[in-house]
Amino acid sequence: MSAPPKAAPASTGYGRVFAVPEFRAVFAAHVLSMLGVIVSEIALSVLVYDLTRSPLLSALTFALGFLPYAVGGTLLAPVADRFPARRVLVTCDLVCAGCVAVMTVPGTGIGLLLALRCALAFVSPVFAGTRMATLADVLGDGDLFVLGRSLLRIVAQSALLVGYGLGGLLLTAVSPRHALLITVGTFLASATLLRYGTRCRPARTRPGADTPPPGLRVLFADRRIRVLLLMFWIPAAFSVVPEALAAPYADELGRGSTGLGLLMCALPVGTVAGELFAGARLGPVARERVALPLLCLTLLPYLGFALRPGLALSLLLLLVSGAGSAYTLGLDQWFVRAVPMELRGRAMTVLSAGLMTVQGVGMALAGVAAQETGVRTAVAGAGVAGVLCCCGLAMAARATESRDGAARNMTDR
Repeated sequence: MSAPPKAAPASTGYGRVFAVPEFRAVFAAHVLSMLGVIVSEIALSVLVYDLTRSPLLSALTFALGFLPYAVGGTLLAPVADRFPARRVLVTCDLVCAGCVAVMTVPGTGIGLLLALRCALAFVSPVFAGTRMATLADVLGDGDLFVLGRSLLRIVAQSALLVGYGLGGLLLTAVSPRHALLITVGTFLASATLLRYGTRCRPARTRPGADTPPPGLRVLFADRRIRVLLLMFWIPAAFSVVPEALAAPYADELGRGSTGLGLLMCALPVGTVAGELFAGARLGPVARERVALPLLCLTLLPYLGFALRPGLALSLLLLLVSGAGSAYTLGLDQWFVRAVPMELRGRAMTVLSAGLMTVQGVGMALAGVAAQETGVRTAVAGAGVAGVLCCCGLAMAARATESRDGAARNMTDR
């Protein structure tokens, strides 16, 4: 394992992260990979609809992006530690490129298209987890890691805003299959950047040193790691409720597609703004100190939906809630400290798989709740339940802080 970078200077801001050449390659590859995933999702959805004229099957192509995450994240998590990280990342990109390339072949059946969509989602948690673990190798496990991970999250949120727009524009100029062919190029470009822009590091665990099931058991047996995982997952399950219900809510407000677009953008915009501010203006100690208060407050704005707000106030509530998700910067630091180095790859893979899974479950439950109680009540109820859960998690985190010496920043002792 290569030695971590020298300690970063005390100044704040993202500029120091881009000074690391390997991170620039990882960052550029992430941008290309995210755009490839998003554009391929749009193009495949349109292609399936063109072939079947079925809204259900078209929507299913998006749903299949969530369903295989739990299975892939569980079965393939040990791969992130058992093989050199660069090899895992490049292989995942090549698998994605191959799957999308098959989608572009004329005459490919609907069943195969959906199966290939599942395959993409199956390998995604391994790719995401290995990339996150690699950040700790490239940037060390201190403040640079937190800023680097924050930048990748910002790219992911921004890609949702930009990627869907670019995908829609692209499909006005080319056919869905040609759009898919373009995404093959983005995956191949990402693989090339990772292959030649990052160093080859040995696997974190040796073959035979630890079988996959015990490795995962050791991970979940650690109380602090369990609490930290839940601190990532539980808020995410509640935070997606307004996004899942944006279409019926825009209809209730009588704002049509314009209102829907604004509602879909508000939460990611708030998230990006919150992360940028926390990363650029707050130092490591300050980010850790505000993590638990922000965790408890981030879903509180959802209670405002009980007052039947109009579009402008609804957007403000979502922006504020999104900004509160900056608590994850402090959480990232605690997580990378708590996880042993030899389990770091699989821990990050499980974290990524769990995030996608709970968001899919949260969206489904939001629809059930809205069907029974109405949209505004469902969002406000998610706020109440979410705040209570987050406060409980904050107390559990404090109870485990002795496991991590740096966790004293939670309470400033």
